[in-house]
Amino acid sequence: MSRDLRSAVSATIPGARADLELLVRIPSIWADPAHAEDTRRSAEAVAELARGAGAADVSVVSAEGGAPAVVAHWPAPDGAPTVLLYAHHDVQPTGGDELWTSPPFEPTERNGRLYGRGAADDKAGVMTHIAALRAFEGRPPVGVTLFVEGEEESGSPTLTALLHQHREALASDVIVIADSSNPSVDVPALTTHLRGLVDVVVEVSMLERPAHSGVFGGPLGDALTALCRLLATLHDESGEVAIEGLVRGEAPADVPDMQEEQLRSDAAVLDGVKLLGDGTIQGRLVHKPAVAVLGIDAPRVAEASNVLIPRARAFVSLRLAPGDDTAKAQLALTRHLEANAPWGAHVKVTPGGGVAEPFSIATVGHPFDVARSAFAAAYDHDVVEHGIGGSIPFIAEFARAFPGAAVLVTGVGDPASRWHGIDESLHLGMFERAVLAEALLLQGLAEG
Repeated sequence: MSRDLRSAVSATIPGARADLELLVRIPSIWADPAHAEDTRRSAEAVAELARGAGAADVSVVSAEGGAPAVVAHWPAPDGAPTVLLYAHHDVQPTGGDELWTSPPFEPTERNGRLYGRGAADDKAGVMTHIAALRAFEGRPPVGVTLFVEGEEESGSPTLTALLHQHREALASDVIVIADSSNPSVDVPALTTHLRGLVDVVVEVSMLERPAHSGVFGGPLGDALTALCRLLATLHDESGEVAIEGLVRGEAPADVPDMQEEQLRSDAAVLDGVKLLGDGTIQGRLVHKPAVAVLGIDAPRVAEASNVLIPRARAFVSLRLAPGDDTAKAQLALTRHLEANAPWGAHVKVTPGGGVAEPFSIATVGHPFDVARSAFAAAYDHDVVEHGIGGSIPFIAEFARAFPGAAVLVTGVGDPASRWHGIDESLHLGMFERAVLAEALLLQGLAEG
């Protein structure tokens, strides 16, 4: 049976590759209103793929004000469990088309990798599900609900409403989320820890209006300098986050640490630039908080004039260690910014739109045992259970909505995939292994 399934998966890959390229060509950037219609086209394309894979019924749904999502069903054989397969079809903005080696929405193969925005995150996840279902010729051995969301890259703001509105249609025994990554192209992983996320906009005011920097400079400060001094208090001299009241942990002793050389290569760190903080790299990436300034509102250099800036704003993003609480962490960040204003500057802190609870899961039980066996067989390598520093807001939502379901977090990316970055790509050999792993997982769940 396993050999037959391997052959069936292999036969699906050329078509899955072609359909993945079709999806990548659609610029489904839901975060950009100019691409709202593209996101709708993307949802319809996914729905058509589900129909072609034998779904008994397919719907394109959305909550009020939300992006289109696809829900499709393959009925369960008698006595078989139902598995929900999740992915998302929306993508990040390109970050500048001119910076890409090849056009971001024209899928291009180079050295065994397929380049394009969404090629890995997460249209590869969509096609992993579709290809695995095709391997069973549209008749999987378990019940399947395919749920492909359209606004994950915007923080899934209407997911709670969608889960409430379609709770019965989405109910399942096992949830497989294909939106994470592997430590390498030939080492499969189950993601067991994710950092959470909160963000704020901080505005610093020093003057009611601009003032001449020559006439008044000296006794009067400017808001941009005050903002820079305030933001500098977010870290201590070693680069550790200096915000009090946040949860700080360490990586488990049995989790292999990442080598510094690999981290520097994966992130393209410049020569001579030091890493922040202390402890293991895995601990710093997953089990400690991280804070970053992602944007500043101030005059552009080309537009600057000789005036003291009266006010300036910054967007501050805080990643939370597993075990922390978003409400407490956002309050801690706000209090830190308010307490460290230099020179009596006025500080206003406004909560941002990004909120994601940290996530931890114990991989105990039959579905996880089946997953470990299936993934090891597909990759010819034991599964690694690891955490990643990113945040996936919807996972906590699924866990709350369906507390009895086992949640398996997998993925079709590797460190070279550059999710959210320039020249995002998918390793095509890993893609085939991921499809086989999922097909073996569905088969194993049916047999169990």
